[in-house]
Amino acid sequence: MKIQPLRKNKMIKITIKNNKAVLSCPEPTQDLKLNTENRNAAIKAEHIQYGPLNLEDKEYWKSLADHWSTTEEVAKKSLCGNCAAFDISPRMLECMPGPTSEPVEDKEGYLGYCWMHSFKCFSLRTCRTWAAGGPITKDSVSYQWQSKK
Repeated sequence: MKIQPLRKNKMIKITIKNNKAVLSCPEPTQDLKLNTENRNAAIKAEHIQYGPLNLEDKEYWKSLADHWSTTEEVAKKSLCGNCAAFDISPRMLECMPGPTSEPVEDKEGYLGYCWMHSFKCFSLRTCRTWAAGGPITKDSVSYQWQSKK
């Protein structure tokens, strides 16, 4: 099976407002096809393995725990919702199409944007590239991530 590489943003539009550069929304937040392609590639990529599709999938968590040489309980605490690349800043929530839940942890979780893999992701899922230190909650940090893309 050939895995397609993740497609990054084609370009970043910059507008000047009151002598301040304002970056536009990441393309995958506005293009369902691109977002789906990037998400599906992240699911299939051996080094990423975004998931689980079903939050009750015990095999996913066991596999992730084995990969990280830890327990399932510890692995289940390393989620998109607390990853350094998970963006739920006010400006990013404005980029999300349709209504999204407030960024408060509940049984349903919430939608954010993954700067590491360029797709909208769900707070209660994770991947092998999880990094401590998140989520991104300030516009200034969101803009820093976007300017590096």
